[in-house]
Amino acid sequence: MASLGPAWMDPSHLLNTYGIWVAVLVVFIECGLLFPILPGDSLLFTIGVFVANGALHLNLFEACAILTVAAFLGNVVGYEIGRVVGPPIYKRNGRLLRQEYFDKTHEFFEKYGNKALVLGRFVPIVRTFITLVAGVGRMDRVRFFTWSALGAVLWACGVTVLGYLLGGISLIRDNIEAALILIVLVSVLPMAFEFLRHRRSAARLAAEVGEDRG
Repeated sequence: MASLGPAWMDPSHLLNTYGIWVAVLVVFIECGLLFPILPGDSLLFTIGVFVANGALHLNLFEACAILTVAAFLGNVVGYEIGRVVGPPIYKRNGRLLRQEYFDKTHEFFEKYGNKALVLGRFVPIVRTFITLVAGVGRMDRVRFFTWSALGAVLWACGVTVLGYLLGGISLIRDNIEAALILIVLVSVLPMAFEFLRHRRSAARLAAEVGEDRG
């Protein structure tokens, strides 16, 4: 599927080549090892479609259980990284670990509190860095594990079940590439809305400052 980018970003190619275990690895990395540019959402959705049409020899419960564990363990690793070496990483501004990612995630955490660990699962990039921010802030472990577990269940199971339910629809099954593109677009909508909100706020602040100076 050229329109979905390189082969390592193509969920169908990955699953057909490596099976569900590549999804387990991707989900684990995206949820904890500070590599945000991975097809987590679309992989979960595709797994649901593949389970529905028999392309994966797993039942829905098994797939959801495996993916939930991977998502939760990824969060645990990311949290512990944040507690141990978080501050130096937080101050970096590289190509993947950009300072703005951490700043946006910190704002997201401040806005939503504990719920950020659940809501952040559904927001690309935030999903990757939210656990590091929690670790840097030394969030209570029991509280972190509880909310992370809830988020893992809702995200891993929710998106996979959605793919399973829609995978039984011939229009989706026969046009999975278009469906995956739609999933990717929907997944970045929260970031787009936040970006627009931030620009409007900045423009309004600049106008107010201009009026004050005038």
